[in-house]
Amino acid sequence: MTPDTKANLSDRLFFDLDFSTGAVAAVSGGSDSTALLLLLKDHIDRTEPAARLLAVTVDHGLRPDSADEARLVAHFCAQRGIAHRILAWHGDKPATGLPAAAREARYRLLAEAADAEGIKLILTGHTADDQAETVLMRQARDDEGRGLAGMAPATLHDWRTWIVRPLLVTRRAALRDMLRHRDIGWIEDPTNVDVRFERPRMRAALAQGESERRTAEALARSAQAARERHDIGRRAAMLIDAFASRPVPGLIRLDCDFAGHGDGQAAIYALRILLATVGGMSFLADEARCAALLARLRSAPLCATLSRTVVDARRSGIFLRRENRNLPDPAPPVDNQLWDNRRRVTLGGRITLKDRSGGLVIAPLGAAAAGRAPPIEEIPPSLSRAALAAEPSLWSGGEQLDFAGGNAGRQPVSIVPAVAPFARFLPSFDVEPAAAVAALVGAPPLPAPPFRGQDGGRGWAKA
Repeated sequence: MTPDTKANLSDRLFFDLDFSTGAVAAVSGGSDSTALLLLLKDHIDRTEPAARLLAVTVDHGLRPDSADEARLVAHFCAQRGIAHRILAWHGDKPATGLPAAAREARYRLLAEAADAEGIKLILTGHTADDQAETVLMRQARDDEGRGLAGMAPATLHDWRTWIVRPLLVTRRAALRDMLRHRDIGWIEDPTNVDVRFERPRMRAALAQGESERRTAEALARSAQAARERHDIGRRAAMLIDAFASRPVPGLIRLDCDFAGHGDGQAAIYALRILLATVGGMSFLADEARCAALLARLRSAPLCATLSRTVVDARRSGIFLRRENRNLPDPAPPVDNQLWDNRRRVTLGGRITLKDRSGGLVIAPLGAAAAGRAPPIEEIPPSLSRAALAAEPSLWSGGEQLDFAGGNAGRQPVSIVPAVAPFARFLPSFDVEPAAAVAALVGAPPLPAPPFRGQDGGRGWAKA
C-alpha cells in the first residue's frame, strides 16, 4: 500500500459496515487504533457525514502513565473534532490472568459507552499481525482446530452489541506508513514488549527470524480454520433444527436417530454446544468425551453427566437437563445478570428498598413447586419435574412469582433463556449454531449483523 491511498484503503475497510446507529472506536493511542480512528473518520466524513463517531479510551490503570496517555488521546481527538470519552477500569486487579481480565473489562466498558449512546457498533484496531500472533499462541498451546480460526471479524458482545475488527486484513507496517506520511505519531505501550506476558513473547519470537513466512502461514491457517469452523457450525445447526426440541423449560429432547446420524463430526459439535447450553457452561464440552458419549448413545440406553448436564437416553429420546447440584443461592435480581449462565436477567424498573426488604430474589424453582406443574404428554414426569426444579423463578417473601416476574407489581423482572457458550461473546464464525440453539431454548433472536447485504459483503461469518 502506498501512503497516499488512504481514501481507497478506508473504503475497502469500511464500505460494507452499517453506521446507521453510529460507531464507537476503541482508541488507545497506539499506532493501530490511531490509524483506525483516522481512516474511519475519513470514511464517515466522505460517505456518511451524519453518522455519529465516538472515540473511547479505556484507562486500565495498570501503568503510572496511562492517565496521561488517555488525555493525549483526548487532545488528539479534540483537534480533529471527534467526540471522545475516557473510561477507567476501577477496582482490584487480579494477580493472575491479568491480560484476560483487562480484555473483559475493556469490552464491558466499551459496550457500556456504546449502549449509553444507543450505538450498536464498536470497532477495534486488531491487525493481521495480531491475528497471526493469536493463531501461533493457540497453536503453541495445542489449541483445538476451532481455536486456530483466531479472532473473528465480528463478535457479538452480551447478545446486543457488535464488535468489529476491520483491520484484520491489514498489516501493521502499512498502517504505520500511512501515519508517518501524514506526520502523525503514536504512543508506544511498554507492555507490548513485556515478555512476562504471552503475546509480547510471541511477538518477540516472530521478530527473530522468518517473520514474514511464519506470519503468512499463520494467516493462511487462520483462514482455513475459519472456513472449517463456519462449515461445521452450519451442519451442526441443521442437526439441531432437525432433531432437537424443548418439551418443557430446561429440558432438551433429541430424537434417537441423532446419535446415529451419518455426519458424526457435526453431531459431536452439536452435542458439545447443547451440553454447554443446558449446563450453563461458557466453554464447549470436551470433544473427546462427547465423541465417546455419542458412541455410547448409539448402542444402549444410559444416564450420564457431562458439563453439568444430565444425559438421559431412553426409547422415547435422548433428554438433556441441568443437574440439580451447585445451583445459585437465592439472591436479589441484578440487571443484565447471567443467572447460572443459563438465563439473562433484565430489570424493567428500579428495585426498591421495600422490594429488597420483602425478599425479592431469584432462586431455583425446586422440587416441590416443580412437582405441581401439569404433566407433559409423552414426557416422563420424573424428567420434566427434574428439569423444572433447576429452572430460575422469582420469589418474594417466600412466595413464588411467575418466571417473567409479572406478579412483581411495579418492578417487573425478565428472566429469559441464554445460549451459555455464546452469551458473553459470540464470534461470527458461530452465528448459525448459536441462532439454532437460541430458537430451540427460547432465547431472544440475534440482533442484525453489522454488515450490509445478505452475507455481510465479505462473507463475514466465514472468515
